[in-house]
Amino acid sequence: MAEKQIFINSGEILIEGLFDNQPGEKAVVVTHPHPLYGGDMNNNVVEAIIQAYHDKGFSTLRINFRGIGQSQGNFDNGIGEQDDIKAAISYLSTNGKKQIDLAGYSFGAWVSALGLETFEKVNRLIMISPPVNFIDFTFLTSNPKIKLVITGSEDDIAGLDVIKGMLPSWNPEVEFKTIHGADHFYGGQTGKIISILNQFLDS
Repeated sequence: MAEKQIFINSGEILIEGLFDNQPGEKAVVVTHPHPLYGGDMNNNVVEAIIQAYHDKGFSTLRINFRGIGQSQGNFDNGIGEQDDIKAAISYLSTNGKKQIDLAGYSFGAWVSALGLETFEKVNRLIMISPPVNFIDFTFLTSNPKIKLVITGSEDDIAGLDVIKGMLPSWNPEVEFKTIHGADHFYGGQTGKIISILNQFLDS
């Protein structure tokens, strides 16, 4: 994988990203867990998502939200972070990508869901461990772009039963996968994320 460091304009600030450009129109933007709890684009789950999409020939773009790594600006509680995602989508679009997925883990899943209505160029949203026990997700109503949700059976931040209860209102057709024995951090379990994503991308 040949990821190169890039900087993207998000309003008045520059956002740091790693971009791996593969031939074709398929691409994914990957977003990371909570910045105030050590989350960044080098997270193990983010790496797993990148690997799975790379395996299937997608261009990949992961970003550091504002205030993290070399991204300018400050944490903005999910508001400015939506602009960071928009900037990443726009970057892919200007590089000829027309089939764009958005894959978010934890806080990244929440921000992706928050802005989903405005991310017009996104085809599909994949959420890994959306933190439903930690942040309010009641804003998220039916959207056919929500295609895949993954959580761990021992995840106390993205509770299995809470997510199950919300899925019908998110998208009754959504594919839902549970990784047995995994908690919110997926230590030693990221291979299972890759395998679920590979199957999803093949289907």
